[in-house]
Amino acid sequence: MSTAVIEPVARLIEAFSRLPGIGPKTAQRLTYHLLRAPDAEARALARALVSVRDEVVFCERCFNISDAPLCPICRDPGREDGRLCVVEEPLDVLAIERTGEFRGRYHVLHGAISPIDGIGPDRLRIRELLARADEAAAEGRPVEEVILATNPTLEGEATAMYLGERLDGKVRSVTLIRSFQGRRAL
Repeated sequence: MSTAVIEPVARLIEAFSRLPGIGPKTAQRLTYHLLRAPDAEARALARALVSVRDEVVFCERCFNISDAPLCPICRDPGREDGRLCVVEEPLDVLAIERTGEFRGRYHVLHGAISPIDGIGPDRLRIRELLARADEAAAEGRPVEEVILATNPTLEGEATAMYLGERLDGKVRSVTLIRSFQGRRAL
């Protein structure tokens, strides 16, 4: 960073550039946009950032984002308990919910298996998923279907295959999603 950039500006550019998908040029554009923005806009962004850190938690059951111990989906008595959709990230829950096609429950892994990045099954919420399946079976309400909605990447496919093997015999059916209209059995 050039010495012509003062420290607070340099720190903000550096902070933005650490965000996923934000390169140095975009970080600079965002910083300079905030410098030109009305004071209220910049302060609203700062409050929103603090609020997210202070008020948002992960659901104790499915690990989706929430403002309470259980997320709104886990609290909803109208959801189907026998269907569980496994996704990589909370944003995937939002995308599926927008379709209006799924009325079951979710489980968010918070990533995918990626040996190159040092992410093994132990770094994801897989243990909790298997425990949910075991608990449901022990309570006499086994999970009828687990839909693996991992991303269509090498890591997502590897994660789906790993989960399919681990869930075999724990749930009645494991399907791999391509779309809710055309699922295929694993």
